[in-house]
Amino acid sequence: MDQDQAVVFLIIMTAFLFFVWGRWRYDLVAMVTLLASVALGAVPISQAFSGFAHPAVITVASVLIISRCFLESQLTEIIFRIISKEGSTITRQSFPLAGLVAILSGFMNNVGALSLLMPVGIRIAHKSGNPPSLYLMTMAFASLLGGLVTLIGTPPNIIISSFREESTGQPFSMFDFAPVGLAVALVGLIFISSIGWRLIPIRKDQAQRGSKFEVNDYYTEVRVPEDSMFSGRSLHDLRTAAGPDVQFLGLLSAHRSFFDPSGEEILQPGDILMIKTSVENLNNLLNITRLEIVGADIGESSSEKTGLMEAVVMNNSLLVGRSVGCVSLRQEYGINLIAVAGRDIKNLKRPGQIILYPGDVLLLQSSPESFAGIMKLLGCLPLADRGLKLGPSRNILPLLAIFALAVIASILSILPVEIALAGAATILVLMGMLTLQEAYESIDWSIIILLGAMIPVGHALESSGGAQLLASNLLLILDQFQPAVILIVLLIWTMILTNVINNAAAAVLMAPIAYDTAQVIGASADPFLMTIAIGASCAFLTPIGHQSNTLVMGPGGYRFSDYWHMGLPLSIIVVLVALPLIMWFWPLF
Repeated sequence: MDQDQAVVFLIIMTAFLFFVWGRWRYDLVAMVTLLASVALGAVPISQAFSGFAHPAVITVASVLIISRCFLESQLTEIIFRIISKEGSTITRQSFPLAGLVAILSGFMNNVGALSLLMPVGIRIAHKSGNPPSLYLMTMAFASLLGGLVTLIGTPPNIIISSFREESTGQPFSMFDFAPVGLAVALVGLIFISSIGWRLIPIRKDQAQRGSKFEVNDYYTEVRVPEDSMFSGRSLHDLRTAAGPDVQFLGLLSAHRSFFDPSGEEILQPGDILMIKTSVENLNNLLNITRLEIVGADIGESSSEKTGLMEAVVMNNSLLVGRSVGCVSLRQEYGINLIAVAGRDIKNLKRPGQIILYPGDVLLLQSSPESFAGIMKLLGCLPLADRGLKLGPSRNILPLLAIFALAVIASILSILPVEIALAGAATILVLMGMLTLQEAYESIDWSIIILLGAMIPVGHALESSGGAQLLASNLLLILDQFQPAVILIVLLIWTMILTNVINNAAAAVLMAPIAYDTAQVIGASADPFLMTIAIGASCAFLTPIGHQSNTLVMGPGGYRFSDYWHMGLPLSIIVVLVALPLIMWFWPLF
């Protein structure tokens, strides 16, 4: 190993550790990795930002804009009318619902397809009396399966196609992924909708969500008012009145503070209590005890002027990474943040110090007519059957026609896929299907930064000979095995990798290794690249492996460990189905 290779390996391994650690967002890690690569000479200064002009970046941005147009169309209402006519069993509801998510994911962004249909899934759960947790994970996994079918279905496919073009001069076409991806998606959909949903852990609190979607671990603060009947009485008395479903986590005042307080503390006017409970129990607590929500006038929530809304923080939300105290929703938007349910509440702290993440659920208070605009502005998704839409519905026929023309132009090689889709996105903006501001807002810039920063690093792995060195060492370990075994190792390792780092990063890092492995053994590179494309898109084991998994974590009430219950057998099925088909449609020699 020479010095250049050692530097590249050190940079990539350090980046990998930071990706897994998760303390910094993956786009920030990617940018720091790029700058470190330039500083240490692994990436030439002249090529530092070449990744942002890469066709894969343009294609992903264009798909995100087109996906936003679908979100603004009449598609949600059409789909709900169709799905709601299905039978009452979960299997008969799950298969068409997951199937539609998969179909849409083949032609639009995975998260866009899921967020389009997630309210439909919650409404169906509400209608059938089942917990939403039985539907949402199957929908999230279906969005990943659907992305396997087409070139534009998921960023890893776009990255692999671009890498093939750079290496061989010929990219994969729109439906080159379909022979393998379609079979894997179909078998996966049958599994998750018939057997897989039965493997999702159902806890008592989740089972109670069927009649009305709610989150049972909202975190908020209440204040003891001057005229409170509990002023001068013990916390034990308040606990008795509140009932067992309200957890009192802390007691704060100007002169004292207790976390996990005992029942002996005497309450004084102005004392603040940190509590965790459901919406229903919170409402009962306020009615019985006459306590006040800190920072909001909840008393008006049942009037004609104000109402309550539950909303999930989406991946591109303005709130992601910010603390509740820094958001200033009341001052900036005229909306009260009543309570929060999310991953950061496990760290006992003041609600204002809670950091918001994708998938967190917010309980908001505002006038009902302003909710739709506020949700759209903040990048949040309203939950349950609230009768709201994110903006006016737009005619879907022109959108479908323009998108179909772009796809056909790409299939027939009339235009490169990045030109065809960028052209379609531009035409949609010119036609008024989206405003220019909405087009920019629809782009997940964290993904763009990730791709643009990591592509030059991936090239450095290849140009330094590091990928060839890794491939040679892999062959030294597996030299007594057949090439099919090497494909299995590559597929499993890529699937593990994509569950802990972003799928695009996994594809960027693994593509040169797979290609050089094929070159060393004298095999065709196509089955090796297809293996990476499949593996990088199958993040079924963790909620952090893909944004779709993160998005359903809060509304579904899932824990980190819930995903592998259905995800592990699904991953095994993917390996068993994909590898024979890859070698059949893409021969090794």
